Amino acid sequence: QVIKCKAAVMWEANKPFSIEEVEVAPPKAHEVRIKIVATGICRSDDHVITGGLVMPFPIILGHEAAGVVESVGEGVTSIKPGDKVIPLFVPQCGECNGCLSSKGNLCSKNDIGSGTGLMPDGTTRFTCKGKAIHHFIGTSTFTEYTVVHETAVAKIDSAAPLEKVCLIGCGFSTGYGAAVQTAKVEPGSTCAVFGLGGVGLSVVMGCKAAGASRIIAVDLNSDKFAKAKELGATDCVNPKDFKKPIHEVLIEMTGHGVDYSFEVIGRTDTMTAALACCQYNYGVSVIVGVPPAAQNITFDPMLIFTGRTWKGSVFGGWKSKDSVPKLVADYMKKKFVLDPLITHTLPFTKINEGFDLLRTGK
Repeated sequence: QVIKCKAAVMWEANKPFSIEEVEVAPPKAHEVRIKIVATGICRSDDHVITGGLVMPFPIILGHEAAGVVESVGEGVTSIKPGDKVIPLFVPQCGECNGCLSSKGNLCSKNDIGSGTGLMPDGTTRFTCKGKAIHHFIGTSTFTEYTVVHETAVAKIDSAAPLEKVCLIGCGFSTGYGAAVQTAKVEPGSTCAVFGLGGVGLSVVMGCKAAGASRIIAVDLNSDKFAKAKELGATDCVNPKDFKKPIHEVLIEMTGHGVDYSFEVIGRTDTMTAALACCQYNYGVSVIVGVPPAAQNITFDPMLIFTGRTWKGSVFGGWKSKDSVPKLVADYMKKKFVLDPLITHTLPFTKINEGFDLLRTGK
């Protein structure tokens, strides 16, 4: 059956979301239709609206969510109606070189780089006012019902609170994993985290969990410092308080630069600053924020020649289908907290207000 439900449709760039009635087609073979219970708002959704991340319009955004399976297509055996699940914007097909390698987690079936806005078979399951609506990175969670491929959904503990563990669908896992998986922060090391949104705070939590002795949090919004300290930051620095470049400030604070730095904003200038602030020979800098489209970085290659490592991290380096159920289990065992990352809870129809809160740093 086709389901008619509410969705937040983005008809064109730089406009508010429009709450519309959409038709959601039944799942085809190896697909799963999910009733979305809770979804988070992530800056990557906003990057699509502003053109920083290029995707086709009209589109249903959203990629950080949790819900309950409504129905499954033929051939789906791992998941059944009624299961609690988290959609995965990085799928795990288990067959491509990314999935088969122990070194990586970015499945070749992802739609992040190509940005087709379609299901793997090249079609869409959403229609509104007679028009086909695009999917967003295989998830599209700003809707009461969505359809995802079976490789892009993880079954989780039936007791998990969906309004909390939805954050494991992106923000928490991305930040925490960047520290513990991608950088592999060691006990006693020093870290710098640029950007203290939900993902940046999750990096702070990951650095602390890994035993870092010093965690320097960097943000232009000093209102974010109290929460960063609550979650493990030892120092908080606002670049506006200094006349000199921030990487010089951090090198002075540490004597030789940090062991690990993380850029969790998605700006080219902060990416270069994060690289420059890490130790010149064995420092590691990780890009976590989505880079803006059509912008390149120019930097002095001596920064790399002396031995620094510059890395990227998508979804915290986790193999999604394998790791998400384990992360949910760890949350249930109280190995980490999610509540401090939740500042506001709004009804779905107030999604535009939610994005206003994101844009004003609240």
